[in-house]
Amino acid sequence: MTEPAPWWRSAIVYQIYPRSFRDTSGNGVGDLRGIIDGLGHLETLGVDAIWLSPVFPSPMVDHGYDVSDYCDIDPLFGTLADFDELVEAVHQRSLRIILDWVPNHTSDAHPWFIESRSSRDNPKRNWYHWRNDNPGELPNNWTRAFPAGEPAWAWDPGSEAWYLNQFSPEQPDLNWSNPEVRSAMADSLRFWLDRGVDGFRMDVIHLIGKDPALPDVPAELAALPAVVLVDEPAAHEYLREIRAVLDGYHGDRVAIGEVYLLDSAQIATYYGSNGHPGSDTAPELHLAFNFPAMFGPWDAEAWRTNLAGADQHFASKGLQTTWVLSNHDNPRHRTRFGGDEAVARAAAVLLLGLPGTPFLYAGEELGLEDADVPSEAIVDPSGGRRDGCRAPIPWTAEAGHGWASARTWLPFPPGSNVHSVAAQGDDPRSMLALYRHLLAVRSASDALRLGHHEVVQADDQVLAWVRPVADGGQQDRAQQHGAQQHGSTQVGDVLVAVNFTAGPAGLDDRAGWTVLASSNPSRAIGGTIGDQLMENEALWAAPPR
Repeated sequence: MTEPAPWWRSAIVYQIYPRSFRDTSGNGVGDLRGIIDGLGHLETLGVDAIWLSPVFPSPMVDHGYDVSDYCDIDPLFGTLADFDELVEAVHQRSLRIILDWVPNHTSDAHPWFIESRSSRDNPKRNWYHWRNDNPGELPNNWTRAFPAGEPAWAWDPGSEAWYLNQFSPEQPDLNWSNPEVRSAMADSLRFWLDRGVDGFRMDVIHLIGKDPALPDVPAELAALPAVVLVDEPAAHEYLREIRAVLDGYHGDRVAIGEVYLLDSAQIATYYGSNGHPGSDTAPELHLAFNFPAMFGPWDAEAWRTNLAGADQHFASKGLQTTWVLSNHDNPRHRTRFGGDEAVARAAAVLLLGLPGTPFLYAGEELGLEDADVPSEAIVDPSGGRRDGCRAPIPWTAEAGHGWASARTWLPFPPGSNVHSVAAQGDDPRSMLALYRHLLAVRSASDALRLGHHEVVQADDQVLAWVRPVADGGQQDRAQQHGAQQHGSTQVGDVLVAVNFTAGPAGLDDRAGWTVLASSNPSRAIGGTIGDQLMENEALWAAPPR
């Protein structure tokens, strides 16, 4: 009997930015109990796993990505008891929970760094990257991520040395070449694995490997932040150690990497031997984010390039591709695509019809756009660039939108009354209804969950492919979220077609196919396609029986 595929191969992962999900304490910041309260919405939506952006203790200079304790919960979000209750509630709903782990750097308030900077001969001095150079001469030409263009070094007057910080001076880089650092970080993984988490999203994981000499980058690249340039073999050695920790636990614990490099071919190497039978190297990441789709336009040719790149760099090597349109670091895709609801709906159909593992960002199922954040309300250390996409989720239509405080840490997105969970929950034509339907159809289809894709001929501004039924046939669906809710597995190929124009477009040789889902609420589900797609329409269809 064929072994069931690991859960993450067919999963839909839902990213939660905890500060913005739901507040129950009245301080205007989302918390763990708010996530527990929102699990009913996520279960009805039909996702398979939730990923929480950092909830560890932190001074919140970078809102949690500056960790001061890897083995606790920040009081802003609740307690370890709240977290344990969340894990239990998630698992009771047959969902999975993934934590955001930040291995490259700590907060400068972490006890490790406080010790490290206390003297040059402190036992933890070599836990970070220190250079005992002249205060007037930088150790190298690296620049940090924010503010962009600033040197990636800060001078510590107490110990008279520079320390490396690729994000902000409050986020010093750990020295992963030190075995003690690697051991301590492995222990932090075990702490959460022992509490039942199902895996980790690993922040800028490629940065843990550095040339000990920390040489200059080429002069022509010096204007770029070092975070997109550092790509050293040592990172793979350390990742194999990390993977071994996860593989020591039952339940297919998953390692998802943010490898923020500019070349997809480089990113693919961080999977290690995954997908390469007979390889003499060990496995590394299960999944690495594939970001081109998050930065490109709403254009058929751009998406052809995205699909071809994913095929070339990932699928052809047996690696699982990921797809993401929005996240906590970049404008929401509806905002990027001009705010058009029809385009946002079509993008949902496209995303969930792609081969691989899709990631949803909390609020995209409501059609949210970025909030307009006035200058006096900016809190993002990058200068406010990320504040708009991190705006609070509206749960109800009335003022306050279901939050326990009238004043939230960021303003709500535009149109929060009509884009709230309550306002859309019973509207069959809403964005939320569309996402619920798409996830239900996908959950019931082996082709959409596990099949590859075959591009089919269409008009220039139409992108279409068929998802054949996955090799190996049906899995044991008792382990798959939604099996009871959505009934028996639907067997058969599925056509995905997307019209990128504001006018109708032809679709050859598929007129008799039966519509399973459409971004256009006027399209009859269960009818046939006909010979045209409507303007800005994306749909799924099954062949005639």
